[in-house]
Amino acid sequence: MLFILFILIYPADCVAAAANGLVLWYENILPALLPFTIFSNILIQSGYLNDIIRVCSPFLGRLFFHHPQAAYPIVAGFLFGFPIGSKTTADLLRQGQLTVREADILCAMCNNISPVFVSSYLLSASLGLSGWTWMTYAVLYLPPLFGGLFLLRRQKALPAKKNTASRSNLNFQIIDAGIMNGFETLLKLGGYIMLFSLMTQMCMRAAGTNELALMCLTGMTEITNGIHIIAQSTSCAMALKYPMIIGFTAFGGLSGFAQTASMVKGSGISMRFYLVFRLVTASASALLAACIF
Repeated sequence: MLFILFILIYPADCVAAAANGLVLWYENILPALLPFTIFSNILIQSGYLNDIIRVCSPFLGRLFFHHPQAAYPIVAGFLFGFPIGSKTTADLLRQGQLTVREADILCAMCNNISPVFVSSYLLSASLGLSGWTWMTYAVLYLPPLFGGLFLLRRQKALPAKKNTASRSNLNFQIIDAGIMNGFETLLKLGGYIMLFSLMTQMCMRAAGTNELALMCLTGMTEITNGIHIIAQSTSCAMALKYPMIIGFTAFGGLSGFAQTASMVKGSGISMRFYLVFRLVTASASALLAACIF
């Protein structure tokens, strides 16, 4: 009802917000994530990922505390960014390659904002702190990485499978399914991005001239707009802007939470655990950012 009333009262704002959300999705999200999503689906469904893990398991088991199957979502999530971490974790859980508890931890641990987004949009375009790239990576990614590995170490791994012959298979049916699944995933993200762009516009109207409320509401709702509004603030010092932006980015916003819930729907992954883990690690990242700036 609030959405409908807002559309009726502020139609121009709604059209502009929806257009901005769809342009963001089309120009940035779609080309960056669609190819990897398709290839990831094919890799998992064809069984070749099992072969890779089997060959590398002696090394990966030592690196990830006897959880070699955790390597792929960790690498994918930290390198390619949100929501690849949650998507690959849910796919592996459905394939029976992870326990539910492992999947809970990995989903919360790996679902981070892309390093490319952090270095380009957050630091260079918004804050003008291009020299802080590696420091910001450490502040953003080390708390979830260490927290996730600590929890993962305390979990029992799946029993090791016997060294059977490879059953990997690649055909056009698997490729077609991977392509369709990739487009379905990205179309869902586009819908959520558009809806939360509208919600961000509603927050801006609700906050009015209260700049602090505006920064907090938009930052918690959708981080792209939140980062822009906080960075453009004239009454807020950089010593406060930087930790605020780091905290909201580490959490991912309510938009990120909703998109993650969509990616893992039906898999059994706990979104309550995800929310608590992200809030704790986001607070740690914000505290570290305040200490180093």
